[in-house]
Amino acid sequence: MQSITQACRDQGWPAEVAAVIANREQASGLEWAAAQGIPTRVVAHRDHADRAAFDAALAREIDGFSPDYVLLAGFMRILTDDFVRHYAGRLVNIHPSLLPLFPGLGTHRQALEAGVRVHGCTVHFVTPVLDHGPMIAQGVVPVREGDTEASLAERVLGIEHVVYPAVASWLAQGRVSLDDGKVAVRGIDDRCFGLAADGARAASHPSGGRA
Repeated sequence: MQSITQACRDQGWPAEVAAVIANREQASGLEWAAAQGIPTRVVAHRDHADRAAFDAALAREIDGFSPDYVLLAGFMRILTDDFVRHYAGRLVNIHPSLLPLFPGLGTHRQALEAGVRVHGCTVHFVTPVLDHGPMIAQGVVPVREGDTEASLAERVLGIEHVVYPAVASWLAQGRVSLDDGKVAVRGIDDRCFGLAADGARAASHPSGGRA
């Protein structure tokens, strides 16, 4: 959330972060967002009888800001089908694996147990099927000898902070389209980002070049 907000302001996107909404009052991002002058709200799931009631309240709060897109970041709640359909084509999530590998929880443990040599993250549109929505972009990191879940998670987090702001900028610029379950991004030749073994970043740009 912080990376997206800072990139939006620093890079002059034709967009703004309308609000930051959490389901826990203790969410650290709320204090940071408020300090930036961004409206914040809390919709506590414990205050509602079931998931449907919570999702309905959450949707009412979101719709009060009339956003073009809803970006999930660290929101660890399974959303109801009605909520997902309400924001069809506008609800975006980041998942800490190279989907379709390792959906659900414990992705870094799964990657280490599987013995894969690369791991990463996926930004995708949300559908009623958990972690299976149309993919917009992916970020790739190496899995190193001696990696633990913690060390791998830290490396993946680094590439998440590259990929998600990039996707948010494409959305803000109207570059992303979703047609019949397929994603197209205009002006972007490569939607895969990587962190090299020495930590140097390689990322796609609208020109299709790399830096």
